[in-house]
Amino acid sequence: MSDIDEAERMTQNRVITLFTEQLGYGYLGDWRDQQRSSPIEEDRLRSFLLRQQRYSDVLIDRALKKFTALVSDQSKGLYENNKAVYEALRYGIKELDETHQLTKTVELINWNKPLNNDFAVAEEVAFKGENIKRPDLVLYVNGIALGVLELKKATQSVAKGIRQNLDNQESVFIKPFFATIQLVMAGNDGQGVRYGTIETLEKYYLTWKEPSEHENLLTRHLLQLCNKSRLIELLHDFVVFDGGTKKLPRPHQYIGVKAAQQFIRRREGGIIWHTQGSGKSLTMVWLTKWIRGFNPDARVLIVTDRIELDKQIGGVFAGVNEVIYRTKNSQDLASRLNATNPWLLCSLIHKFGRKTKTKTDYDEFIEQLKASLPSNFKAKGDLYVFVDECHRTQSGDLHKAMKQLLPNAVFIGFTGTPLLKKDKQKSREIFGKYIHTYKFDEAVTDGVVLDLRYEARKVEQNLGSREKIDEWFEAKTRGLNESAKTKLKLRWGTLQKVLSSKDRLGKIVADIILDMARKPRLESGKGNAMLVAGSIYEACKYYELFQQAGFTQCAIITSYAPKLADIKGEALGDKAKTENRWQYDVYHKMLNGKKSEVFEDEVKKQFIEQPAKMKLLIVVDKLLTGFDAPPATYIYIDKTMQDHGLFQAICRVNRLDGDDKDFGYIIDYKDSFKSLEKAVGNYTQDAFKDYEPEDVKGLLKNRYKQAREHLDKALEAVKALCEPVAPPYAAEDYRRYFCGNNLAEDNQVKDNEPKRLSLYKHTGSLMRAYAELANEMLEAGYSPHEAAQIKTDVKHYEAVSTDIKLTSGDAPDLKQYEPEMRYLIDTYIRAEDSEVITNFDDLTLVQMLVKQGESAVNNLPPSIRKDKEAVAETIENNMRKLIVDKNPTNPRHYEKMSRLLDDLIIAWKKKQLSYGAYLKKLVDLARQTEQTNGNDTPRPETLVTNAQRALYDNLDNNEALALELDEAIRNVKKADWRDNPVKTRAVRKVVKDHVTEDKTEYIFELVKNQNDY
Repeated sequence: MSDIDEAERMTQNRVITLFTEQLGYGYLGDWRDQQRSSPIEEDRLRSFLLRQQRYSDVLIDRALKKFTALVSDQSKGLYENNKAVYEALRYGIKELDETHQLTKTVELINWNKPLNNDFAVAEEVAFKGENIKRPDLVLYVNGIALGVLELKKATQSVAKGIRQNLDNQESVFIKPFFATIQLVMAGNDGQGVRYGTIETLEKYYLTWKEPSEHENLLTRHLLQLCNKSRLIELLHDFVVFDGGTKKLPRPHQYIGVKAAQQFIRRREGGIIWHTQGSGKSLTMVWLTKWIRGFNPDARVLIVTDRIELDKQIGGVFAGVNEVIYRTKNSQDLASRLNATNPWLLCSLIHKFGRKTKTKTDYDEFIEQLKASLPSNFKAKGDLYVFVDECHRTQSGDLHKAMKQLLPNAVFIGFTGTPLLKKDKQKSREIFGKYIHTYKFDEAVTDGVVLDLRYEARKVEQNLGSREKIDEWFEAKTRGLNESAKTKLKLRWGTLQKVLSSKDRLGKIVADIILDMARKPRLESGKGNAMLVAGSIYEACKYYELFQQAGFTQCAIITSYAPKLADIKGEALGDKAKTENRWQYDVYHKMLNGKKSEVFEDEVKKQFIEQPAKMKLLIVVDKLLTGFDAPPATYIYIDKTMQDHGLFQAICRVNRLDGDDKDFGYIIDYKDSFKSLEKAVGNYTQDAFKDYEPEDVKGLLKNRYKQAREHLDKALEAVKALCEPVAPPYAAEDYRRYFCGNNLAEDNQVKDNEPKRLSLYKHTGSLMRAYAELANEMLEAGYSPHEAAQIKTDVKHYEAVSTDIKLTSGDAPDLKQYEPEMRYLIDTYIRAEDSEVITNFDDLTLVQMLVKQGESAVNNLPPSIRKDKEAVAETIENNMRKLIVDKNPTNPRHYEKMSRLLDDLIIAWKKKQLSYGAYLKKLVDLARQTEQTNGNDTPRPETLVTNAQRALYDNLDNNEALALELDEAIRNVKKADWRDNPVKTRAVRKVVKDHVTEDKTEYIFELVKNQNDY
């Protein structure tokens, strides 16, 4: 009856009981045999609107017609479709009543009385999209599918359920089902629930964190997230569509907003401290939205000195269906406050004047605001003022001035950094006590931001001689193999020039360029870096030095905009240039005719979206606050910084960005914490001495110490994973454990897949951990013997992983991870056979067999190559994988190949074939499998494309019908026809017109899988 694993079935039964008995949901049943094509149960929705909401039948009919049309509109992408549906759910559907005189709003959900809604759960909901899929559990509110939950047994990772959810949102599966979905979940007993919404990437799924008496994580999270009132509140107050990404709150954002609501109800101000990178801007948006609902007369003014936030915030508010007015100047702000509209305003302090030696932006802002007030000024409405970056000392003066202008306003301060000890009392007197705090160490623990690793790096000054430079190079590349060193030395000429200069900046440039070549994430182009210079002049000097060294993927971003007025009177009458003139010339050349603003926008976009093309930004003050760039992995500091400035700067590299970004790295050439002078670095003193130690605890960690701990743990994890392998731990012993005792049985290989994926993941982590310290094992405290043993272990487990990937046939599926691993292997592990292994970067094993015949076996790793059984099993598994993967493109052909492979394996096992003969037959079969136009099946010469041959094979070798249908499909198909229901129907009709009814669906699926169409 059921194809659900028994352990999974038990979990599912228990969860259904939890929903029905503890959460009070109705049970709709097991719907595996009741196929659906809409996420709306119209009868239940109609019943709710009639009995609970008391709308008339006529009004319900009209509203349902509009709503179902909205839900089924597949002309837009899922994001736009879901956004339109959410707006209908959130704000209701406006329709004329029976008299056609009055417009009424039909509320599909009772937001004011959550418990009056109809909550229900169904399991195994069979939904028919382009294919049929069955989500494990679907949560319905008033008959509308709002939540989906994929469950896994405890021995399977929640990630598998997340990927199922992501697959289901694809056009080829059940994308229309997700038009109404708001909450997407996956869970098991061991990891609990991970939640997101439509199109949330796997790495951004969240875990709810809140105290609970329940020890079982799955039970705890479901009771917290799916509680009726909580669920309605989340959907009403905490959904945002932000620049193409739909978002739900992280737990600290939800809890912070809830805490602020209590303060606001008491008309009490306070401070929200949510650490850098934890989504403070969205917290502002959600709180603002709630205030407006709570108090219809409310007006909100957001005061910020962050240009990035000022630009961003308008788009974010649009995502919650609100328009924010960005004031033009102080007079405009005073005028708007004196009027009743708009209710939502944003004021950027930078717009109110430039800093001078005696005046800050805050001073200028206050003076101009006071001067702009009309004589009859009185702010209208119930005002709430949000002050961003309220940790700054000047914000007290701003608050005092604005409090005089807006005496009845409630002030909420927001900060991403701790308050200084000297400012704590003052800030609390100004804004009130802390409303909610979410510190850096909490965010790291929750996986919201990355941990930071700190290294104070000494700038070598005495590198004048060639010998000294060579010594420096050898020390920096100690862990690299000779091949990798040779490649670096090819670029060494230009580096020697900058190293030989007397200028310390040249040494730093060489140091950074070397990092770019040897740090995995920088070398791969997935990550990039920022360099903080001490002045605009120094930034220009750095830029020129990088250009001279041939490193051109860099740019300067500062507040400087070159103007001719800057260089008047700067001529010296000879070739020498003043600093101003030289700075102007460097900038002018870099901008290449573009305006500074345009150039800056283009560079920032490239830095974020194409890190391989913009590897380094040189900055001074700009972009050190409010600039969110996930690829940024390293920040190099050559500027004296402390407190807030340093805190905000180093947090530029703490953003999440994929599995290969484990940490953010701070390289400090100024030694801000004097750690080079002390035996142990204390990162709560010196540059952070004005903070309370507990407020910055855990912010920075010594790179060597943490990297050593990370490497030790990564090695221990791989050893623990491989511990069950039987002695003597030969290659075949690892294969039996990770692939199965009988590799000819595909089920054994498949059943062991979770173990292999863990091996690949842990080996990748081990490789990255080793690469970070490979050149500095002695500095990290390892003895030469320990360092050599660790390298041997890393090499061993990498070889095991490669062997298993190839033997199991997993290698083609893992190609997306290969470039980074290939670099690590070639650089730190084994250069001697890198060329052989690198062949697999371009070709699969089966493709190599087709191209090279039996000699392709020589490309296999020695551990496989020397074992005839291993060679045979490796080829068999790779061929079977290819057959399974390609079967949808030509089932008849690949089913035949599968039977031939089975017959060959049986003959080999029965010793009916010698190794050489078996290998030759495998190569012949590989050619037949890989090339559907081979000689294995004689076909008419008129069939020239793979699509025509696939139709011929699957239409009982009917040449005329295959050619006729092929031509008809080509005539009717439009661009992107698979993603558009109207275009899809046109192709389906052509198929239906040419084949019998019982074959229509089969042939249509075949057509969809052809690259030719």
